[in-house]
Amino acid sequence: MSKSHLELTGVEMAFDTPKGAFIALDNVNLKIKKGEFVSLIGHSGCGKSTVLNIVAGLLQASKGGCVLDGHEVNSPGPERAVVFQNHALMPWLTVYENVELAVQQVFRKTMSKQERRDWILHNLELVNMAHAANKRPGEISGGMAQRVGIARALAMKPSVLLMDEPFGALDALTRAHLQDSLMEIQQELNNTVIMITHDVDEAVLLSDRIIMMTNGPAATVGEDLHIDLPRPRNRVTLADDPTYVHYRQEVLKFLYEKQRKLETIKPARAGKAEQQEKREEAQAARA
Repeated sequence: MSKSHLELTGVEMAFDTPKGAFIALDNVNLKIKKGEFVSLIGHSGCGKSTVLNIVAGLLQASKGGCVLDGHEVNSPGPERAVVFQNHALMPWLTVYENVELAVQQVFRKTMSKQERRDWILHNLELVNMAHAANKRPGEISGGMAQRVGIARALAMKPSVLLMDEPFGALDALTRAHLQDSLMEIQQELNNTVIMITHDVDEAVLLSDRIIMMTNGPAATVGEDLHIDLPRPRNRVTLADDPTYVHYRQEVLKFLYEKQRKLETIKPARAGKAEQQEKREEAQAARA
């Protein structure tokens, strides 16, 4: 477990804008071991999704890079599967066909038709959705559709599962059920998981490590918190666990301090904008 499975080194991400380059990330360094569950947390605009997209191969870093098992990441690949917040299922396909689409793409040449069918049903069973295999996304609930999105990702046999706020739009009960399912699946398959979340309790419950990002622009890793809680984890017994409460307070403290900085910066920016506006009005009057 000492060798890095995934590594980001000196990652900078700059985007061109009409006002010049916008530095979203600056000098992000991160090492993740095989089978780790890592959550990225921070305020909106801190570059969490940018980090995830670089690992997914959807974005290429302006400087630095991402290496997975010794190979540079510069494009999407089946060894990295993404679970989106809105599940992104094809509405005209059935639950089975949505998973089949991913399986065909990855295993068409290496699995027989029957093997592919068995594999699709196996992954639907993992998320308790085999009973709805013939239904379309519009005929199932949002939580069920999210389960299918997870099954589709797992069916690609990814070594890295990337999750962008996968439970953010769900009700509390559905969210809890999916969190529990994810913990069970991840322990069974030993996937490496990188998840973006704004939910502190979710991050502490699920993670081996929580990566706390500084505010953008030019965001980077602020703190790297190791979560030393035994598995399997039970949300009910953990609620009053002093260690769990300590980790939760550490994350909240970090986020609170970053929020105070944001609130300090905003009035200063507003003041500068107001001064600039007055200068422009004075120039217009003289003209």
